Amino acid sequence: MGAFPFQVAATDGKARTGVLATPRGEIRTPAFMPVGTAGTVKALTVEQVADTGADILLGNTYHLMLRPTAERVRRLGGLHRFMRWEKPILTDSGGFQVMSLSKIAKVTEESVTFQSHLDGSRHVLTPERSIEIQADLLGSDIVMQLDELVALPVAEDRAAEAMRRSARWGQRSKNAFGERDSQDLFGIQQGGLSEPLRRESAERLIEIGFDGYALGGLAVGEGHQAMCEVLDFAPALLPAERPRYLMGVGKPIDIVEAVFRGVDMFDCVLPTRSGRHGQAWTWEGSVNLKNARFADDDSPLDPASHVSASRDYSKAYLHHLVKSGEILGQVLLSWHNLAFFQALMAELRAAISQGRLEGFRRSFVARQARGSETSA
Repeated sequence: MGAFPFQVAATDGKARTGVLATPRGEIRTPAFMPVGTAGTVKALTVEQVADTGADILLGNTYHLMLRPTAERVRRLGGLHRFMRWEKPILTDSGGFQVMSLSKIAKVTEESVTFQSHLDGSRHVLTPERSIEIQADLLGSDIVMQLDELVALPVAEDRAAEAMRRSARWGQRSKNAFGERDSQDLFGIQQGGLSEPLRRESAERLIEIGFDGYALGGLAVGEGHQAMCEVLDFAPALLPAERPRYLMGVGKPIDIVEAVFRGVDMFDCVLPTRSGRHGQAWTWEGSVNLKNARFADDDSPLDPASHVSASRDYSKAYLHHLVKSGEILGQVLLSWHNLAFFQALMAELRAAISQGRLEGFRRSFVARQARGSETSA
């Protein structure tokens, strides 16, 4: 049992809805975590993020350890105080960014040595150092083990090597984390697209014992269909009594399909990244506000939304802001997109509670497909 109680309130097929209770507030699942990469959800205040209905944010170990440094954040009171977010924070381990952003990264059994993408300075990240940064310096509520990520497609022997190293690093992460009553530690399942490797990974993690379990190594080039095929079996390999977190996912359709297959938690930069580039996500698919067809459209993105960005500004005005390069356009679309993602999670929770998830899923997939075809 983890430090934070996890109570499943209802199930519908493989899907479930519940609550992960933390001292800083309840996390309603299925949950979407906005990404606060460098101590901020880009373009938004914490009040705006809270207004969307978010229960938890994700912070990024790699970026914060490089700037302003985790030690500085600690001296300034920890990440919650530093960014003025009073609800829970989950931090990633830094491993993904080390592999994807650093100029040079060398992996050994002991550590990852890398050069900063900012100034080329040399850094070493070990499982123990990652835990120290997340749990002790940043003060996150949910801490992730350091793992080794490999992009897909990948040879099975390489996927197996990374998975087994990740399991060994998981044990080292657990040893460094110890037993805490105010923080959770999540292990990360690896294994690429292979069911035997995913099973072995899950067995190794369960033997170590974590407070929650993530599905790693997906949304890294395999495509939607291959991801769904892995999710057909991978979540069920993890303990049903603890939260299951699909890292780095994703598009609304990916989230719906993953929830249908038993996943509880998600994060992705997509809502705010899309917003900064003029794209809005809606119940009828994605909308490209750069398109001239919106120049005279006086309707809002979502008149039923409780969020001002979605309800009170016309598509014509948003089109104007985007075409003019005005910062307000990026703010409003990022705000709207996060609100839509949170509304989607609320609808998924309700559908599971009421035993109608399959119907919601079919309708949502059809609406997204039709809408995106006509709104691009």
